[in-house]
Amino acid sequence: MNVLIIEDEDLAVWGLISKLQRLDPGIEVLATLDTVKAAVDWFRNNPAPDLAFFDIQLADGLSFEIFEQVKVPCPIIFTTAYDAYALRAFKVNSVDYLLKPIAQEDLAQAFSKLRHLRGAAAIDAGTIQQMMLALKPRQYKTRFMAKIGDHLSAIAAEEIDFFFGENKIVWLRHRNGRKFPIDYTLEQLEDMLDPEQFFRLNRQYIATLSVIKDVVSYSNSRLKVSLKDPLGSEEVLISREKVEAFKAWMGK
Repeated sequence: MNVLIIEDEDLAVWGLISKLQRLDPGIEVLATLDTVKAAVDWFRNNPAPDLAFFDIQLADGLSFEIFEQVKVPCPIIFTTAYDAYALRAFKVNSVDYLLKPIAQEDLAQAFSKLRHLRGAAAIDAGTIQQMMLALKPRQYKTRFMAKIGDHLSAIAAEEIDFFFGENKIVWLRHRNGRKFPIDYTLEQLEDMLDPEQFFRLNRQYIATLSVIKDVVSYSNSRLKVSLKDPLGSEEVLISREKVEAFKAWMGK
């Protein structure tokens, strides 16, 4: 089976490839793409793969934009940390919708579903409903361990203002203004945190809504975000590609 992967996080790409190889060593990954533009170009210039994996949020927009620009003639399995796009995903040629981090057994079930549905012209409303009901409730991390001197303390997620990367270390900033190093990357945190509560602002910050003090328009269709900080002012730039997703998150 020839597979195309459209995903903008390197760790997610290699994790998926590893799981696919464990599932079937005969699977060949034709290409890995990280943007809407690259995916559109690929579908315009290459034969259809047997299956494509689409992350929802790519480096330059939502993967649904691909369908607006080019015909996607193959079955699709969506992979994402968010369940909010499930119904929209099943309106295109979607076989399944896997929530990150992807479990090996969920991937195997998706391939079983693909074999069952192969040859069908479309997925009907009853199948969509079954798929929606099959989505497992996501369990998000509610506490983080922080070391304070020789002591360990559990910090609840709702007590955290934001996470940020600095000098190759990831820190959590408690609402009392103190910061603590943690043993996770920001990419790992994206999969652990409730997307209703936290948003990946840029490569450096993941923040809660309550810590956002002000948002203003900035150059090149970007946004500038000011964070509440008793130690000073934190200004963060939201890229043009993330503006719509950020607005949608703020307006939930």
